[in-house]
Amino acid sequence: MKMSEIEATGKAKGGVIRAKTLSAKRRREIGEKAAAARWSEDVKQVTHGSSDHPLKIGDVEIPCYVLEDETRVLSQRGVVAALGMKYGSRAGGADRLTGFMSGKGLSPFASNDLLALIQAPIKFRHQGGGGIAFGYPATILADICDAVLAARKAGALQKQQEHIAEQCEILVRGFARVGIIALVDEATGYQKDRAKDALAKILEAFIDKELQPWVQTFPNEFYQEMFRLRGLDYPTATVKRPQYFGVLTNNVVYDRIAPGVLAELRRVVPKLESGRRKHHYFRKLTTNVGYPKLKEHLGSVIAFMQMSKDWADFMEKMDRFKPKYGHTMALPLDLPEDDGKGL
Repeated sequence: MKMSEIEATGKAKGGVIRAKTLSAKRRREIGEKAAAARWSEDVKQVTHGSSDHPLKIGDVEIPCYVLEDETRVLSQRGVVAALGMKYGSRAGGADRLTGFMSGKGLSPFASNDLLALIQAPIKFRHQGGGGIAFGYPATILADICDAVLAARKAGALQKQQEHIAEQCEILVRGFARVGIIALVDEATGYQKDRAKDALAKILEAFIDKELQPWVQTFPNEFYQEMFRLRGLDYPTATVKRPQYFGVLTNNVVYDRIAPGVLAELRRVVPKLESGRRKHHYFRKLTTNVGYPKLKEHLGSVIAFMQMSKDWADFMEKMDRFKPKYGHTMALPLDLPEDDGKGL
């Protein structure tokens, strides 16, 4: 046995003997210290994404993730493979990509920032735990492809590098730089949570917890124009209106002032036994955001009404210039009766 092997064996035995002599408390303290040392590195936690749901670009699949600081990353191994290169070990994969991009043919076309990102991959951990993984900002793939294709155009690539350029061409056809973030969000499912968060913030700004006092909000011009466009005579002796006007108003007003507002108003304003709403919707709008936005929108609606010859003409203008959030089809003209007092 060589001296190095004897020394290694001796150290190993010494470690075992030392561990046996330590108390359980001391062993736990040493373990916790080692764990803290491992986690003290700048390692981000994955919040969205898994290897089971990769980013798909043509026939290429790249594991992608969203980190706790909302950075979208592509796995280092996935980027190297997507470019048609062999990965090898973790260090080998990074070194191979670094060597390729900093070589004589590519370096004139790769920025210093790009090379710096390749040389210092992002460290992260998966939601299920495990060791440290490595990745790159999602947009780096487009930057690499741009550099490789520019080098090929200039005739700077070596023959054995041509297949990488062909792979970059495939990748470029599969995504646009401005769309890579959206593609990662879709693959990881992050866009659903992002949309929920955004909607929650909108509803918090628009819908008040307290009921506001009643004030005249919908001007007479709104109803006069609605009667005219529906081909009805405007009544001067009563304020009673057809009950389905509530549906029309929900469509052209509350469903178009902000995403989710109408659904939330329906949730927070209860119905009476008669089927009518207990309060007018506008009384639940916030005084600083929701109500001013309603008044502003009403001004636009009345203007479009006055410019229209009939209801169909008016709705065409509304769907074109003030479309409903999340809707692409126009509401039918023949409407069922609804809650009425949603106005």
